[in-house]
Amino acid sequence: MGENCYTIVVKLGTSSVVDEETREPRIATMSRIVETLVKLRRKGHRIVIVSSGAIAVGMKRVNMKRKPKKLQQVQALAAIGQGRLIGLWDDLFRQLNQPIAQILLTRTDLVDYTQFKNAENTLEQLIKMGIIPIVNENDTLSIQEIKFGDNDTLSAITAGMCHADYLFLMTDVDCLYTDNPRTNPDAEPIVLVRNMRNLNVNTESGGSAVGTGGMTTKLIAADLGVSAGVTTIICKSEHPEQILDIVEYSIRADRVENEAKYLVINEEETVEQFQEINRSELRELNKLDIPLHTRFVGHSFNAVNNKEFWLLHGLKANGAIIIDPGCYKAITRKNKAGILPAGIISVEGNFHEYECVDVKVGLRDPDDPHSLDPNEELYVVGRARCNYPSNQINKIKGLQSSQIEQVLGYADGEYVVHRDNLAFPVFADPELLDVVESTLSEQERESKPNK
Repeated sequence: MGENCYTIVVKLGTSSVVDEETREPRIATMSRIVETLVKLRRKGHRIVIVSSGAIAVGMKRVNMKRKPKKLQQVQALAAIGQGRLIGLWDDLFRQLNQPIAQILLTRTDLVDYTQFKNAENTLEQLIKMGIIPIVNENDTLSIQEIKFGDNDTLSAITAGMCHADYLFLMTDVDCLYTDNPRTNPDAEPIVLVRNMRNLNVNTESGGSAVGTGGMTTKLIAADLGVSAGVTTIICKSEHPEQILDIVEYSIRADRVENEAKYLVINEEETVEQFQEINRSELRELNKLDIPLHTRFVGHSFNAVNNKEFWLLHGLKANGAIIIDPGCYKAITRKNKAGILPAGIISVEGNFHEYECVDVKVGLRDPDDPHSLDPNEELYVVGRARCNYPSNQINKIKGLQSSQIEQVLGYADGEYVVHRDNLAFPVFADPELLDVVESTLSEQERESKPNK
């Protein structure tokens, strides 16, 4: 493969694959998608598809007009439709002599890091063999507690697993807007997002009658993709052939962004700056006759690593530990530490050792430093796997590590969470950083003796 060949994940929602009214497959759109992706393959790019639609195809097969609410019925429809859907994809790709493979996933498939790596290795091997993997959530087995939620999220996790350069989220609008363009004629297009923290839009619109997603889930997926260093693009599914032009433009534009990386990392833009950057980018798109789309810039040099990505997005949190600002600063510095019991204020939920939990930052109660201040906001800052279960962390929170064995009768290490089992998003909440700094500064002033 040449140096200008990239790994591209294309996510197709149910409304892109199945007609919302008739529930019949959108053969013309699917054929154009196949032609486009095969052209990209022949240029040397590596392609992965994340395709929804199994449940909708199953509904058509049994003449069901509305999506049922009972889980067992939905699972049955997925079982009916999945085989027909992958068969249809295979028929279309076979016309152009392009082999495909099917991968069905649930969150339980990724709950262990070894399983996560196995899925990653399978994807990598298929891509090396010149196969186009088609990934979908295994709705036949998934229950609400272990679902990815929608295939937007699954596509971002897939993009992270195969170290993709680009993730295309195909939808029924051409790009992201400041408001819903169907109801607000003054809504303006957003074509470039360099930092998710600078984004402020109204996404109050649901998904289609046959799908589960909406624009909100696409923004979540874009955030996940960017955290893995994947440039994420929202564009219209009705014209999949436009992917070719968008890919070529994005490759050139991303090269410029990466050369100017010192300008964009953690850069806070004012509303006016954000608007001017987007107007300038829109003018460039119009000048070059590039189809309208939204590009969320990902930077591989600023991405979380594999294990951190797995902790943040592959697992479901089963509770939370709440730490103080001093502990947060210690675990997020360059040579980060693990979480000691002394830095823990409180515990939420019941969980076993090595289960995934959220890490939250809170403030101690001024009247009782061993308790959480209920009047202060909590900030979710990352994920962790604890060396101790929740009931035992409750017993040792706030203590020195030397006291663990005395309290519990054993000590499974000095850390409640080892630093290798901690993960944080790329961008920290600016409001949280202000709270941490002001709290620590106040504590430092109070610790100095009065002159």
